[in-house]
Amino acid sequence: MQATHPKFNIVIIGQNNRLQYEALLFAASLRHSSPNFEGRLFVAVPQPGQRWPQDPSIRNEDVLKALRQLDAEILPFDNHVFGNSYPHGNKIEALLALPEGEPFVFFDSDTLITGDLASVPFDFDRPGASQKVEGTWPKPTLYGPGFDGIWSALYHRFELDFESSLDTSQPENYWRRYLYFNAGYFYYSCPRKFGTRFLDFARTIRDGNIPELAGQNLDPWLDQAALPLVVHSFGGGRDTLPPGLLDGSVSCHYRLFPLLYARESDHVIEVLETVVAPNRVKKVLKGYDPIKKLVLQRKGHKIRDLFDRDNLPQREQVIRNTIKNKGLWMR
Repeated sequence: MQATHPKFNIVIIGQNNRLQYEALLFAASLRHSSPNFEGRLFVAVPQPGQRWPQDPSIRNEDVLKALRQLDAEILPFDNHVFGNSYPHGNKIEALLALPEGEPFVFFDSDTLITGDLASVPFDFDRPGASQKVEGTWPKPTLYGPGFDGIWSALYHRFELDFESSLDTSQPENYWRRYLYFNAGYFYYSCPRKFGTRFLDFARTIRDGNIPELAGQNLDPWLDQAALPLVVHSFGGGRDTLPPGLLDGSVSCHYRLFPLLYARESDHVIEVLETVVAPNRVKKVLKGYDPIKKLVLQRKGHKIRDLFDRDNLPQREQVIRNTIKNKGLWMR
């Protein structure tokens, strides 16, 4: 008997900048790669207000029309805590506008769906998040506490069990020992519960005068500092999904189009170039230069020819510099 997976919604962020084009590309890739997806696709759009000096909402009618044609639902939401001062906070505040009690998966907009989402065995009662992550935060200072002191202070601040979050197979004071995620995707059974706690934790970390955080930069890492605590508090962790599906065969968090062409598999390139081909999508995506030049005009293949995918430079900065030296970097 075939296992049945619970129906869930997807949410991404869209606003009046590159994200509106990335959101359209995400929607096109979802419909192409996962045609049997039964949930709702929400494009959460921040609304004008005191947290924004300009109107952040999507006002491009061609983008809005193309999103509707792909059965994406525009979900307006208001920023009460973050906004222009910390746009990453959109992924937190948008959750509070989603349907209560309905399982969700959040994806960063700079993601392609490259496989069947129904093949992903989500357990929405045990949240998880992307482990395609580097040790970006915290950065212990010479005289301050180390990883152990910083993370344990946060767990204790929110009355969470620190010891059960540790991967004891990793050395002490090595970043992988501590629960840490990329916020490129995360999921849970209720967006309101998750969003309320995420907002509370993030705001407390930002404003709570936690001594162990002295000298730590929280911009842009605030969401990634709070996310492990939220996931752990709901009984989730690092092993809630089999490896190789999200950030693997089913989704690709490409981040920037030059990096996509440099690093990703032939299958990802094939999905990208297939989903931009229909005229109703292509004519809109021409409005964003990196897609127009690298994808539609195929200059991305010049970047692709610069690298051996089986032997990429270990440091991303080397990849970036190689692309820039050839005059092909754009974002």
